[in-house]
Amino acid sequence: MNYNIRGENIEVTPAIREYAEKKIAKLERYFNESPNATVHVNLKTYNDKKSKVEVTIPMPHLVLRAEEIHDDMYAALDLITDKLERQIRKHKTKVNRKFREKGNINEMFAAVEEPDVAVAVEDDNELEVVRQKSFDLKPMDSEEAILQMNMLGHSFFVFTNAESNRTNVVYKRKDGRYGLIEAQ
Repeated sequence: MNYNIRGENIEVTPAIREYAEKKIAKLERYFNESPNATVHVNLKTYNDKKSKVEVTIPMPHLVLRAEEIHDDMYAALDLITDKLERQIRKHKTKVNRKFREKGNINEMFAAVEEPDVAVAVEDDNELEVVRQKSFDLKPMDSEEAILQMNMLGHSFFVFTNAESNRTNVVYKRKDGRYGLIEAQ
């Protein structure tokens, strides 16, 4: 894995860089092959001495993302590694259970990045797109799409339905259940 470690209001010292790389490298044991991925680590400190660590690992079959706020930067790195481990185990367990009969599990993972388009209302009431992201829609079922959405921590997820081959959206409802929007 390649590391892109960035600091906001903090200098990324060699000690912090080494610790972050060492902790995140432990995740490689969950993969059959060493993932060819760039790990994006953002370290922030605030005026109240809190530290925030954000880690995003986009991989061909999965996007891992977690963030943690703590008084101690090193403790935040420990906690975030634990969160990422739980995400990997949960994802592999669900996919393994669902596709046990269908052959190679690694082929069942979908490489989808969450669309990251935000809309802001300007003072003159015009809508402006402030961020845009491109992604490939990989075929999956709605259960897998919900799992991906939850792992990314978002409230919706766009995917290609493997059965109908149409673009669908799953979303989290206010009552905590899930909805599905099917394009026609």
